[in-house]
Amino acid sequence: MNVDLLIHSAAQLVTCASPGGPKRGAAMRDVGLIAGGAVAVDAGRIVAAGPSAELRAAYTATRAIDASGKTVCPGFTDPHTHVVFAGDRVAEFEQRIAGASYMQIMAAGGGIAFTTRATRAASAEQLAAEARPRLAAMLALGTTTAECKSGYGLDTASELRILQAIAMLDQQQPVELVPTFMGAHALPPEYAGRPDEYIGLVVNEMIPAAAEWYHGSHFAARGTPLFADVFCEQNAFDVAQSRRVLEAARAAGMRLKAHVDEFSALGGLDMALELGAVSVDHLDATGPEGIARLARSGTVGVVIPAVNFNLGSAHFADARAMVDAGAAVALTTDINPGSAPCPSMPLVLAIACRYQRLLPSEALAAATINAAHAIGLGDRLGSIEPGKQADLLVVAAPDYRHLAYQFGGNLVERVIKRGQVY
Repeated sequence: MNVDLLIHSAAQLVTCASPGGPKRGAAMRDVGLIAGGAVAVDAGRIVAAGPSAELRAAYTATRAIDASGKTVCPGFTDPHTHVVFAGDRVAEFEQRIAGASYMQIMAAGGGIAFTTRATRAASAEQLAAEARPRLAAMLALGTTTAECKSGYGLDTASELRILQAIAMLDQQQPVELVPTFMGAHALPPEYAGRPDEYIGLVVNEMIPAAAEWYHGSHFAARGTPLFADVFCEQNAFDVAQSRRVLEAARAAGMRLKAHVDEFSALGGLDMALELGAVSVDHLDATGPEGIARLARSGTVGVVIPAVNFNLGSAHFADARAMVDAGAAVALTTDINPGSAPCPSMPLVLAIACRYQRLLPSEALAAATINAAHAIGLGDRLGSIEPGKQADLLVVAAPDYRHLAYQFGGNLVERVIKRGQVY
């Protein structure tokens, strides 16, 4: 049988296969390693994966890649990003070094509010133009799919403009994007002291407008879900306000995510689990009881070590305890202008292994198959299994553990997205 692409003779083919859902517990240590492996790709999908001798006997290929001495693994899925925004916050980086906390900067009108002012002034085309180089950097570092949030507009027109930019970017460059509406990211300055009134705007105007936009978009036609997210935190939105947003979003047909327990455990975790959130993200302040409840749920816990690293914090989400408890854990960059200006999933793996005590196998599962489940696409991508989308990496190292062992460079030699080699 002739196929479009055959990658063969890999020192390690790492499948991360998990046909039953996200990996949990001991299964996160099983990367599905095939020594001397090969993968056959046709029409953008994986046809077969297995020993090179078997696949080379069964398939001829229009294009063949000899991966001798290298690792082949799934492309990274980045399940939590704010990659579409205008401007930067480099001045705040200096303020934090001088001693200001993230919450202090936010309370003084910096942080998200600063980016909102720049983003509101930008057209959809300008937002896409600023985000395109960031996505190119992410692709070069191995990210083939990324969730992408609105949330820097904080009014209906601006939020829709960000969603339009996300749609433009999805069609203009290789990284596949999954949209998330996040109008409840912060309280805009014009609603200072009136958070319930702003939540009313999000629920009654923004969510219906975002749902209408989605149904007319190519995302709906392709079967890519639209998510809704909310920042449940001090100086953002309390549990009751966050519940209003997520319940309205669910009623409008959106799938749910929630920023919870980043700085304080307000009760947002339990609320999000009760509502059936696909993922709960951050979890830095989640204690043993919350971890146990997460492990009993079908929700993926997304931990974000790049934020802690960037903020100079020695406290990280207890990902080790989450894995040991049986929770489905995923990793992400959270690339954004303030708390995590980081495009690199390999760097996230490196930090997670060192500071959160994840094994390289667990970190790779968290950045591939589990991350794909955190955006509702685990049945389509995130692992090397027949029938799945051919999103693959050729890594210039003979052992997948080098992805976390080495840091500061880029071992990703080739990126394959939907069967196309970059």
